[in-house]
Amino acid sequence: MASPIIGILITFLVVILVLYLVQRLPIDARLRQIVQIIVIIIGIVSLLKYLAVF
Repeated sequence: MASPIIGILITFLVVILVLYLVQRLPIDARLRQIVQIIVIIIGIVSLLKYLAVF
């Protein structure tokens, strides 16, 4: 029971960290927004894997 919860927590923390690092990049605001959306989509798909949807 604890293993999926740990996986979900780690995935969530990694997504938050990557979003923070993307904010720190010196890139155009439009490109930054696109990268953030991609990271969020990848994070959601990863979380759905842990919840055994896929």
